[in-house]
Amino acid sequence: QVQLVESGGGSVQAGGSLRLSCAASDSTFSSYNMGWFRQAPGLAREFVAQIRWSGGFTSYADSVKGRFTISRDNTKNTVYLQMNSLNPEDTAVYYCAAQQIYSVKYEYWGQGTQVTVSS
Repeated sequence: QVQLVESGGGSVQAGGSLRLSCAASDSTFSSYNMGWFRQAPGLAREFVAQIRWSGGFTSYADSVKGRFTISRDNTKNTVYLQMNSLNPEDTAVYYCAAQQIYSVKYEYWGQGTQVTVSS
């Protein structure tokens, strides 16, 4: 079972940047597609970004496209989310998740890290 630990959350003013990290315990990290999701108070969890196991393909929610960048370092078993031009609507708990290559769902989830953007 893969254990995921997010870090890097915090409070920032609108227009600022944060970089989230998600470290995986499993040495087979490179065989998982990785995703970032977020959940704001009172709202459903939503997709933010995804990166394939090889790092060769990424996708983003329209709301973050052009501002957020997902990347991974398979030698460090870590996936990152660089968030620029943050706005208050980005305030949420951010979760990373791991998906086995041929799975249709994300099987493993981290505990989440809070991101708060003030205007």
